[in-house]
Amino acid sequence: MTDEKVTDFQEIAVTEKPCGPSEHRLQYSYKFSCFFRPAGDFSSENYSRYVQPIAIVNSVEQFWNVYCHLVRPSDLKKRGEIHFFKKDINPTWEAEENKKGGKWIVRLQKGLCSRIWENLLLAMIGEQFLVGDEICGAVCSVRNAEAILSLWNKSADNPGVLNRLREVLGRVLCLPADTMIEYKCHDDCLKDQSNYRHANRNVYLYNEVI
Repeated sequence: MTDEKVTDFQEIAVTEKPCGPSEHRLQYSYKFSCFFRPAGDFSSENYSRYVQPIAIVNSVEQFWNVYCHLVRPSDLKKRGEIHFFKKDINPTWEAEENKKGGKWIVRLQKGLCSRIWENLLLAMIGEQFLVGDEICGAVCSVRNAEAILSLWNKSADNPGVLNRLREVLGRVLCLPADTMIEYKCHDDCLKDQSNYRHANRNVYLYNEVI
């Protein structure tokens, strides 16, 4: 993956490789993809047309083989997004698996995001969250001076799941106890056509009980 801007829709197919006999299979298959805002007028309704798949990984070995060749978020020179979602879940609010859910949001200085993003991916493939199939995927949104990490889940109305996700998220990312993180339902994203605007209506300490 490079940080070149995508200027138009391109149909890109990725080849899924089966696990080799000596590989360590992941519980779920995941897809890496990326998004760079196209030039000119752009509507969020067309977002999915510009999501570019990179690779599908089914094993620990496949994950590292792909990950080691990706540009790190801190090194991206342009605004963009890196996605890591379960293979059959699109990184869009209206996707069937996402529409009743939401996301935990952590805002970081851009220079800190690469290590923390890696920790999040390892926690996901290592099944450290222990919430069944609740996790849909994760996004690293790189801006000029900051990066925004978000962990997407299926059920925005399940306090037990939300508390568990937030607690583990704070622990695996090594966040200080006074770190404030935000939660935003995807239904609200659809209403205001924004991933992160107004998320601060639901702000918590990472270890605070909802």
